[in-house]
Amino acid sequence: MMAFQTAKRDLRKRMRATLKNMSAQVISQQSGVATTKFLSLPEYQNAKSIAVYLSMPTGELSTRSIVQDAFERGKSVYIPYIHTVEKVSVMDMLALESMTEFESLQPDNWGIPSLQPIQVPGRRNGLTDNGLDLIVVPGMAFDQEFRRLGHGKGYYDHFLTRYSEQSKKMPFLVALSLQEQMVEEVPVMAHDWLIDALVVGDGRYLNRLE
Repeated sequence: MMAFQTAKRDLRKRMRATLKNMSAQVISQQSGVATTKFLSLPEYQNAKSIAVYLSMPTGELSTRSIVQDAFERGKSVYIPYIHTVEKVSVMDMLALESMTEFESLQPDNWGIPSLQPIQVPGRRNGLTDNGLDLIVVPGMAFDQEFRRLGHGKGYYDHFLTRYSEQSKKMPFLVALSLQEQMVEEVPVMAHDWLIDALVVGDGRYLNRLE
């Protein structure tokens, strides 16, 4: 257990240094390549409801064009909302109503566009609505065995576990990765969820289910 935690911490430290030194131009170029590939996936095109992380301003593939395309296609779009329940920080997926609302979101401490508590009451929840067909999952590092290194808070693993307990059918899990985020091996533990597919900024596409 301690060895895995140490390995994860060391990999996060290495990835932070790598991502910090990447230029905005390189990230923008890879975002375009990855987005084009993602939008062509039948799992995305056939999805009626998707959940998608809203990207940080630096060090991460942009999801802005995915959100825009999903609204243009008439899909339901859900975004992460982190809040505290009984002193525990948890993540829900709440509905975003329009691209106009997306444009109005205020950045959190990470610079991520986020819903404010005042905007939450009455909003549709991906856990209690008709379910999600696809989730775009973020991460700091990935490998070709579909293992993912998160930021260390466990939000997505906990959300997926909750989802699996409430639904018979899991969403298709797709991760977007910069070339530089692909590593030989990501250390994982039993509670860490594998992703189903991986779209890389150099145009590669890997699908665990094929």
